[in-house]
Amino acid sequence: MHILTVVAHPRENSLTMDATKQFINGLKKKGHTVEVLDLYREEFDPVMIEKDEPDWSRGDLHYSKRVMEEIDRLNQADGLAFVFPIWWYSIPAIMKGYIDRVWQYNYAYGNHKLPHERIQWIGLVGGSKEGFEKRSYDKLVKHYLNIGLSQFVGVDTSRVNLLYGTLEASSEAEQKAYYTSWMNEAHQLGLEYDSFESEQDKIDY
Repeated sequence: MHILTVVAHPRENSLTMDATKQFINGLKKKGHTVEVLDLYREEFDPVMIEKDEPDWSRGDLHYSKRVMEEIDRLNQADGLAFVFPIWWYSIPAIMKGYIDRVWQYNYAYGNHKLPHERIQWIGLVGGSKEGFEKRSYDKLVKHYLNIGLSQFVGVDTSRVNLLYGTLEASSEAEQKAYYTSWMNEAHQLGLEYDSFESEQDKIDY
């Protein structure tokens, strides 16, 4: 499979970027090919402009040059993956803007659906697993990504994995242990990409 991996973090030397590299290593080890869309390094503009606002009266794709380029890139992929930090219990604004602008009417929804087989979402969480689950933030994030996004655009095989505790380490030794755990998990997710089962509860739209 050819996997388009979309990553969002302002720093290249971040845990998010390291996790992305390990995820890609896992994909390639299983024989997949990968294209990376690094939203920050490519300076993707997440702001919706008038030319990209959905036009409910038309049935063709007639959006801005950048959006049409990204749609072409999507069309080359069999599957998708997204790697990002969890900010305010959601994806970063630049990634939300990418989805707003590129998952367009009559391409991702409306008279057409995304052509991709599956989506893997990988979010890095600053706090602990216990703290995140205490208020059901994990369920909120997974429902939004698996149902509100993936299923709505026709991708029924979707999974969210959260790497916890990225700001929790209290010592250098603990930080190293956490880091090893995160990188191993990201690598394993790459190895499992073509075989994971969907987390979605099917909802009839």
